Amino acid sequence: MKHSILIVLKDSISSREAIEYISLFPLCKEDVDITLLHIFRKTSMSEELMGENFIEEETKKWEEQLEHAKKTLVSQGLLAKKVHIKIVSDPYPTVADGILDQFKKGNYGTLVLGHKRKSRAEEFVKGDISMKLLRNLEGVAILSIT
Repeated sequence: MKHSILIVLKDSISSREAIEYISLFPLCKEDVDITLLHIFRKTSMSEELMGENFIEEETKKWEEQLEHAKKTLVSQGLLAKKVHIKIVSDPYPTVADGILDQFKKGNYGTLVLGHKRKSRAEEFVKGDISMKLLRNLEGVAILSIT
């Protein structure tokens, strides 16, 4: 039975922990496909003012980070051809909306993401990605690592 896992990565300790956890998880290496995903949030005015070079540098930085995550998974026995990298720069209203869309398009069975603890004020203003995903995805396994 083939199983697809979507691992959402951002620049956080919890995202790095998610990769470490999955790399040590006892998976049937031949039957699992893993996609490492980073979704760029909509650029702010200050980032747009920094220009295309800034955006290109950010994209390159994320390509390198996702490659490093892939190497971590492969070093633990996952097949390189079964670990895919995807960077999405399409402007979604929120990162959570982007994750939901990509998850549904990819027909994944499991979602893994790092979760940064926020104050109640931050949650009120920025929202909580994990909670939005939990409310909107049914019949899937969601692993949120804090």
